[in-house]
Amino acid sequence: MFNDTSILITGGTGSFGHTFIPMLLERYNPRRVIIFSRDEMKQWEMAKKFQDDSRVRFFIGDVRDRDRIYRALDGVDYVVHAAATKIVPTAEYNPFECVKTNVHGAMNLIDACIDKGVKKVVALSTDKASSPINLYGATKLTSDKLFVAGNSYAGGHDTRFSVVRYGNVMGSRGSVIPFFVSVKDKGVLPITDDRMTRFMISLEEGVELVWHAFEDMEGGEIYVKKIPSMKVTDLARVIAPDAEQEVVGIRPGEKLHEQMIGAEDAHYTYEYPEHFKILPAINSWDKDANRIKDGKKVPEGFIYSSDTNAEWMGDEELAAWVDANWENIGAI
Repeated sequence: MFNDTSILITGGTGSFGHTFIPMLLERYNPRRVIIFSRDEMKQWEMAKKFQDDSRVRFFIGDVRDRDRIYRALDGVDYVVHAAATKIVPTAEYNPFECVKTNVHGAMNLIDACIDKGVKKVVALSTDKASSPINLYGATKLTSDKLFVAGNSYAGGHDTRFSVVRYGNVMGSRGSVIPFFVSVKDKGVLPITDDRMTRFMISLEEGVELVWHAFEDMEGGEIYVKKIPSMKVTDLARVIAPDAEQEVVGIRPGEKLHEQMIGAEDAHYTYEYPEHFKILPAINSWDKDANRIKDGKKVPEGFIYSSDTNAEWMGDEELAAWVDANWENIGAI
């Protein structure tokens, strides 16, 4: 669906963009791919990888800047919204800045996409948006709600918005794997809580989920990938089997277990072979056959949480993934 089209990705110099762009260029032949972000050094470094590909363009800009978004969206067909302030302690210490990017930025993008006639927009979300306990999660929940409501807010315009939600991305900046790798030689790995569990997804799986959303969406759906859980203690043991694990306590705003679908959303959630789909509660869209397709409604009170997940990553699977991606982990 992306052949001979223009695609823009906000926050495109991040971990997701570094995987999304090469996969997109390999599978499709877009007319133009625009990386929109505010860090000129990251753009300069990324541009070197695509210097021989005239399809790839770079725009310096910030989602907080409404006028710049409007200019960047000229002639754009599809948008992936990956820009966010996402480090939990940073958001807690700089709350106004987090709101400006994650909430005001979402509002700016929704308005601009509607006015510029963008066909479809997929916004990246996070497990922390489900029953949030920290500011980052609260802003991402607000962002999710804005993109869902954007389909109604668009009125007679054709622009459609959906959201994809997943847990920790293996090896991405700020995730636990690069951190464990960086300190493994010290002989001690800090563990916040030895009961802690996390969802885990690869960057490639995240890209595939975004592509599925673009193909499947009618507007307003939140796509949740079925992915395995892991115990943080197991991951630490696989990366540094001889290191001591020191329990240091959960950080402010951190959950013991991750949740991607809460009981409150169960009434609107349908299950599919490889994912779940939370349908919008507004306008009775949760009863729309075009959105439900072949989905099966989940039981009342259903919760998709990392500690009660049916699928788990064992030592062998964790070790195989770390070994296969060892060189890339420190570079992302």
